[in-house]
Amino acid sequence: MTQSDRFKPQPTADGSFTFFSPEFGETFHSHFGAKEEAQRKFVEPTQLFRKAQQPNLKILDICYGLGYNTAAALATIRQRNPDCVVEWVGLELDPHVPQCAIAENLLNSWPPAIVQILTELGNHHQLDQPNLSAQLLIGDARQTIQQILKRGFAADAIFLDPFSPPSCPQLWTVEFFRLVAQCLNSRGYLATYSCSAAVRTALIEVGLTIGSTPPVGRRSPGTIAWWPDTSDSDFLLLDETGKSVDIRLSQQEQEHLQTRAAIPYRDPTLSDSAESILNRRVLEQKNSALPPTSQWKKRWWTNISI
Repeated sequence: MTQSDRFKPQPTADGSFTFFSPEFGETFHSHFGAKEEAQRKFVEPTQLFRKAQQPNLKILDICYGLGYNTAAALATIRQRNPDCVVEWVGLELDPHVPQCAIAENLLNSWPPAIVQILTELGNHHQLDQPNLSAQLLIGDARQTIQQILKRGFAADAIFLDPFSPPSCPQLWTVEFFRLVAQCLNSRGYLATYSCSAAVRTALIEVGLTIGSTPPVGRRSPGTIAWWPDTSDSDFLLLDETGKSVDIRLSQQEQEHLQTRAAIPYRDPTLSDSAESILNRRVLEQKNSALPPTSQWKKRWWTNISI
């Protein structure tokens, strides 16, 4: 099977396309809209439209994939402040994914300059321009992130975009998040599409404060995280229209963190298989004194997809 056979474009509701991963059994983006998800789940929550006024920005894109999150970020920054100097690092397991996105012309809805940048990154994994230094690291993110730590990279924005926790638990563990958090600067934001209680608990366990970002085309919100007492958010973010968005967890979300669903994934050696990580969590849940998630669901009886 050729790489183009592995990754066939699939339409999403906003007219953009995504791929389906046979290895993980999931699409790379929400079917509600791949491009919209990149903008509203990652770029808006990390406040890049506002932070672009700074002279310098650092971005870490974990699970680069087709490159949509980075394309949306760079387009936003260039629109707001063409002179902003960006240092960018991306982590990706499979180099064929961005290459297939380029071959299928899936990036062409962004400005040509952005397409040129992502084409260079997808094909050569590195790019140096007067206002952009970019490097795409290929391999297991549990190892490649350690290269970033060694050079003291501290991001203003981190995009955390692996496949779902049940499919790719390796990149949702407390131990991995501890490394990720060390790459977040004191006033930066980490954004992810996931609102899993296990994911949120893990972010809290490594010392971050969390909030809830608005849903994009579905009931479930995303999650944003930052270092406590260092951000200017006060649980309020701005959307791109300048409107304040309250990101405090609802009572329903807070109660979810007090159930067995909130027991996080663990990977003590940062080398375990997905199966081992999943089995470890199941065992911990069985032995937990926390109430079962079924009680929480019964209390909040509406259709829940958290």
